Amino acid sequence: MTLKLYDATIPVFIQSLGNLEVWMKKALSEGISETAIFEARLAPDMLPFPGQIQRASDTAKNAVARLAGIAAPSMPDTEQSVAELKARCQRTINYLRSIDRLDFDGAENRSILFPYPKLGTLQFDGVAYVTGYALPNFFFHVTTAYALLRANGAALGKADFLRHLAASQ
Repeated sequence: MTLKLYDATIPVFIQSLGNLEVWMKKALSEGISETAIFEARLAPDMLPFPGQIQRASDTAKNAVARLAGIAAPSMPDTEQSVAELKARCQRTINYLRSIDRLDFDGAENRSILFPYPKLGTLQFDGVAYVTGYALPNFFFHVTTAYALLRANGAALGKADFLRHLAASQ
């Protein structure tokens, strides 16, 4: 059996964006302030928490659009609350669910070009794009968001990161 790019991306993105929503809800329910969440960053030169959510969303929706050869929906980075960040995750999930498996026909060999700051225009075929950029970049931002919530006191553990496994039991 061959792994299809649809299966390597859309379900993975949906699971993790759903996890992000749950983690944010959990952090708030444990008394972590929105201000602390919004200002959280691992280092002065890194994006704060909202930027991590926005980049995870952008990576997921743009990856799927590039692989399907369609335009991604615009989502300006204007969120001012955790509720708005959760809504962005949900909008991204809804978009991902709207993509049909047939939209990915030929995605493995599709030429993907996109501008990247400081590196110029990057070029990949679909497989190299997913494995070399889209998934690593997506999980960089998801993991950073997880770490920021943990560092601010959220009682998150590995089971929260892999919560989709509990659903398969």
